[in-house]
Amino acid sequence: MTADPAEYSGRLRRVQQRMQGQSLAALVVCDPANIFYLTGYDAWSFYTPQCLVVPACGDPHLFLRAMDAVGAVALCNVAAERIHGYPEDLVHRPDTHPFTWIATAARALIPAGEPVGVEGDANYFSPRAYFALADGLPANRLVDAGELVNWVRLIKSPYEIGQLRIAGAIAEHAMRTACERIEVGRRQCDLVADILTAQTTGTAGHGGDFPAIVPMLPTGDGSGTPHCTWTDRPFRDGEATTIELAGVYGRYHAPLARTVMLGEPPQRLAEIAKITAEAMQATLAEIRPGATGACVHRAFDEVIRPHGLRKDSRLGYSIGIGFPPDWGERTVSLRREDTTELAAGMAFHVILGMWMDGWGYELSEPIALTPDGFERFTNLPHELTIRR
Repeated sequence: MTADPAEYSGRLRRVQQRMQGQSLAALVVCDPANIFYLTGYDAWSFYTPQCLVVPACGDPHLFLRAMDAVGAVALCNVAAERIHGYPEDLVHRPDTHPFTWIATAARALIPAGEPVGVEGDANYFSPRAYFALADGLPANRLVDAGELVNWVRLIKSPYEIGQLRIAGAIAEHAMRTACERIEVGRRQCDLVADILTAQTTGTAGHGGDFPAIVPMLPTGDGSGTPHCTWTDRPFRDGEATTIELAGVYGRYHAPLARTVMLGEPPQRLAEIAKITAEAMQATLAEIRPGATGACVHRAFDEVIRPHGLRKDSRLGYSIGIGFPPDWGERTVSLRREDTTELAAGMAFHVILGMWMDGWGYELSEPIALTPDGFERFTNLPHELTIRR
């Protein structure tokens, strides 16, 4: 557990209210970030089937592997009698599935004939898990609840904003480490070792947690392709590297991206860096309660369009709790088509990635909306970092 009991009870109440709005008798939560949000349970056990069954009213029950159930008693806010461990001989079996056992055990919690919500797009809810759950609950109908818990997570409490501030300080420390220690002739993997150390040791006041995504640093010709990790190739003079990482504290993620040039930057990179910094200021200026993702994207477009530039991918997404393989919440995106009204308490990774043919540039900020604007979680310059 990381928050006080009142924090968790409020989260459960809001989830159950949304469930009632969708007429769900129960919700089967498989996303480890959502399980953590509702219970505080944090362990690397999500590679095997596990779930939290949330009834329309009353307390949830946690189902997971037997060896992990023992530790869960000490790691979360679920009472021991509501933590259920399925037998070890169900792990990695081709002829049966843990959700068959889970469904049988959960029948007493779910009224027959009522719809049961599932997280149809959750990373760790496989088709086999779905079929086993459906076969095991023949008296119920499974329906896709969408990102029900994720949408409840969208508005952060003061406690959560505090966690993100700490994560932001760790992100800033890790990025400063990266920008200071990258140099010509040094292997990419050695720089990443320094980044991972900085992410883990954190700051003097708070140690870091493992990130949902490893550091990404597309380099040279590969910098036009986002989401590349590292190799053992040395950094070279005349190459740019885009670095994207996150500071993590108590599973709360503050992602951050910057671009570093080793040597004199070519004119095209210097120009795109200047334009992107200007676009970041315009984008952030538009982020406030009452705005929409479409409004934010329009402000960005108005800066880059006169330069003959266009960006089709989104400018950002909601953030908070993260588990592998993603630190995004999968709710609001800052894109042309998003009409969700922004509100105080939402947190975003605003990332202006300009990926060209064979080269690219990244600049980002983790922020949270306040009643009259936004708060930055890091304090680094927006200019291109140049190491000569």
